[in-house]
Amino acid sequence: MSGTAGTVVERLWAAGEAPSRDGLYRPDDTARDVHVEGPGAYHRDAGQPIPFRLGEPFGVAAAVEEYGAFEVDVYFESPLPDGSGLLTGGGGGMGNIGWLARLRADGSLVWVATMFLSNPFVGVRCEGTTAVFTNDWRNVLTLDVTGPAPA
Repeated sequence: MSGTAGTVVERLWAAGEAPSRDGLYRPDDTARDVHVEGPGAYHRDAGQPIPFRLGEPFGVAAAVEEYGAFEVDVYFESPLPDGSGLLTGGGGGMGNIGWLARLRADGSLVWVATMFLSNPFVGVRCEGTTAVFTNDWRNVLTLDVTGPAPA
């Protein structure tokens, strides 16, 4: 992508960044709240499932203006078993931010989810249409990754 072409999400992703507000972002500049209730670095139950819930839509441009963006540090990339793309994720900021993304086979973004208090994600394993992501405290986040948004 060259110049300022593309949506806010596309421009950020092309620059190696993602919005800082907790959310699920798509390249068409649609977004929904993401609610991740811990467990972060200080959670007493490290090694437990991470609750993940999608909320209401919100405006991407306003979110980026208010919260800014962060540089994504890639910790892993893993091809989907069916060859339709790959899953990637990692961290950013001061060690508390985690992010996950699903890419198409051509490398284009399907969605990116950012979570301010999830801690960085360090790996993934696929079980059919389900992906099990692990953060740096061995907490797991399980998502269906077959559609345009995780469930």
